Amino acid sequence: MQVLLLGATGLTGGRVLEGLLASDAVTQVVAPVRREIPIDHDKLQQEAVDFDHLERHESLFKVDVIVCCLGSTIKKAGSRERFRQIDYGYAMKAAEMGRRQGVTGFILMSAIGAFSGSPVFYNRVKGELEDGLKELAFPYLSIYQPGLLMNGRSEQRSAEALGIRAMPAVNCLLQGRLRRYRGIDAALVARAMVNDAVGLAGDSSGKTGVFYRHYDDMVASANSR
Repeated sequence: MQVLLLGATGLTGGRVLEGLLASDAVTQVVAPVRREIPIDHDKLQQEAVDFDHLERHESLFKVDVIVCCLGSTIKKAGSRERFRQIDYGYAMKAAEMGRRQGVTGFILMSAIGAFSGSPVFYNRVKGELEDGLKELAFPYLSIYQPGLLMNGRSEQRSAEALGIRAMPAVNCLLQGRLRRYRGIDAALVARAMVNDAVGLAGDSSGKTGVFYRHYDDMVASANSR
């Protein structure tokens, strides 16, 4: 199975990359990147690309599955317009190219609260992306909506750091339907996404539809292999 990974240098994407490379079911991981990843592996095909001109690299998208961990913040992107270009524009362009190349599985890292009608700009963009992907009619579309990602970010943002410190206590209070808002270790999310992708290898009968993955789903999937 060949997998294309978007966002391979990010907090979750880096862990997804490690998991895909370690899987016997994965024969090749294609990673379009802005800067080279310091990993030398027989399965890894790194390609330096200009994400503003992804159409120049359409042949890269002839794979079995696309895993998308692209994501930024308005502060890091520099503006709302640039944030939307990264989180929505790049991901949608990649999905459209993959669909033209016959990709049947798309696994997306989104966020809890994603909704195209949200008054919150971040959530609205994430929701618009989810809606756009559904319109492309991938036979298999798996949408991950984690809460606050914990552990391992090198660029710690002050507000985020406060939230991470408080999250273990807050998690205990989030019960029932509120469990989906729990903070979760990025490594768990990555493991769940890898298991999800690997699960599409071989006989994929019955593995069709749109699936939303929340806290309990991610924990169960991460611990399933």
